[in-house]
Amino acid sequence: MVTTGLRTDPQDTSLDRENTHEIGNAHDLREVHPLQSLLPLLAQSLAHIADESAHMMVVTDADGRVLWRDGNPGVLRDDSPGVLRDGNSGVLRVATEPDRTEPCTDRPLMRVLHVQSRSAAPIIDPDTDRVLGCVDISGTARSPHPATVALVCATAKLAETQLALRMHERDERLRRRYEALGGHPGILLSPTGRVLSGDPLGTLGERLPLPAPGERMILRDGRFVLLEPFSDGYLLRAAPLTSAPTHLRLRGFLGEGSPTALVGEHRLPLSLRHAEILALLALHPGGLSAEQLSFHLYGDDGNPVTIRVEIHRLRAELGDTIGARPYRLTSPIEADFLELRGLLASPDPASLARVYAGPLLPRSESPEIRRERDEFEVQVRTCLLLRGSPDDLWAYAQTSGGREDFEILQRLATTLPATDHRAAAAQARLRA
Repeated sequence: MVTTGLRTDPQDTSLDRENTHEIGNAHDLREVHPLQSLLPLLAQSLAHIADESAHMMVVTDADGRVLWRDGNPGVLRDDSPGVLRDGNSGVLRVATEPDRTEPCTDRPLMRVLHVQSRSAAPIIDPDTDRVLGCVDISGTARSPHPATVALVCATAKLAETQLALRMHERDERLRRRYEALGGHPGILLSPTGRVLSGDPLGTLGERLPLPAPGERMILRDGRFVLLEPFSDGYLLRAAPLTSAPTHLRLRGFLGEGSPTALVGEHRLPLSLRHAEILALLALHPGGLSAEQLSFHLYGDDGNPVTIRVEIHRLRAELGDTIGARPYRLTSPIEADFLELRGLLASPDPASLARVYAGPLLPRSESPEIRRERDEFEVQVRTCLLLRGSPDDLWAYAQTSGGREDFEILQRLATTLPATDHRAAAAQARLRA
């Protein structure tokens, strides 16, 4: 059996002297790749079977560049149309056609390529959910064994399990160092932005976009924080205010009100389009590019040039509260919909009913705003039906979504005294 990252077999003449520098680059790529430490495990799982069945095992990176090959010596030495050398890097690739290479996909596959069969499965990084690489068994047989795909998939899952175990071990070491500080001074993040500790209600989600260390950012609940390196990860701490920054306050975004922005003492009525842009930037504190904003506002028909013009107009009114590259809010922000998002994680329906004046920007047709609006509506309604008092339910029944909500009205009609005018109103709406 020949085991090789590239062909290092003494009988192999496919890589001549002029490719020496390119081979070194391939070796460097293999040494720093996240799958490097798993290559012995992958080889142990598949190489012996590949050798005995006249196949070879190939491990590639996400772009299809070969990190490791192992298997039957005859197949490894065979320059068939399905195995090519990359003219740019000197590494080998598995190709579907003699002039085209194939990167990793995010699902297993089985193909017969000319006189070569290939069964492959991706290896997904549990930390980032991205494809790290691909493991496959290739050979000259026209018909691969039916169990080959299952075997390759099981090997890929084994590699992912090992990656997950190592990730959890790193996370636990980082948490122990964090807890040793005492008092939970901030929010603990992994090197890739996963939230590990300091957010017991889970309001920040599983992952945050990472700004540069020392750069201020705004969380979903409006808090202003700084990113600081900590051990092998990061801490988000409350940003010190050396001088009072200009606060941005967004009002009238929930319900039928008129959206406005308050910057200091300056009050700015907002058009629907400007309200949508500010809402999207507040809901995506890590920032959005012009292309992303355009897609969130218009879908596939959007034009980033239009977004840049609207941002220019907004910045003329709101000053330095909007940063660029990517577009983001740079001032401490307060907004009724951000307050609502925070309250949805709290056990106080009364506060929820007080804040929720109705759907988020109800006239907006933006795909992203509609998605957020629907999520708010479902969460608020569910919370009030589970824990809300008659007063809370009546407050919700005054919103556009609650006026004709059969379940809400029925609950009011049956729980309020018959002499209560709200019970009579609920009965009238039910009859209508």
